[in-house]
Amino acid sequence: MGSRLVRGTAIAAGVAAVVGAGVGFALGKPVQDEDVVPARRLAADVCERLGDVSALLPKASNARLVRAGTDAVTCSAGVSRRQASTFSTATVKVTITPYGGKLAAAGEAPYTPEAMARKAFERSPLKAIPGRPYSTKGDRTANGLAGESFTTRVLVQRADVVVLVEYTANPVLEETAQQAATVLADRAIWETK
Repeated sequence: MGSRLVRGTAIAAGVAAVVGAGVGFALGKPVQDEDVVPARRLAADVCERLGDVSALLPKASNARLVRAGTDAVTCSAGVSRRQASTFSTATVKVTITPYGGKLAAAGEAPYTPEAMARKAFERSPLKAIPGRPYSTKGDRTANGLAGESFTTRVLVQRADVVVLVEYTANPVLEETAQQAATVLADRAIWETK
């Protein structure tokens, strides 16, 4: 009787060891904070790299993009209605956001920076623009009654970066504003590669 008990205990211990090793191998080691990939730093001159935006703005305005922020960088230029001495006004703002990874649920691999950027892009209420090399969304809002003042927003995602361009101009053609904002967004994506 005693040998059966010892043999049964030894078999149970062996089965528990095999099952424990299998479960441990399947789950892998626990995810730590240092396993999460941080957001990358954008170049200090990223706004200058976007180039001359004077074609988007009225003459005699500051066509130099001014940088703000360290993690998400905002480059802006333009003349608002309060500053303008003529009927022409325009502002352009480019927000470049590099995403980092994030811890997932217990036992899962952390989210990659690309997955986090994709989630942010998909949450945007803007409408998808098909036929583009990068995932793109956009919208246009008419300002005023004459139909020649628009605010255009274009959102582009590539890898771990999301770029939002907001372009407001008066007077401007609707298609021209959309095309200008899209070109500037593509330029920003290119300069962050």
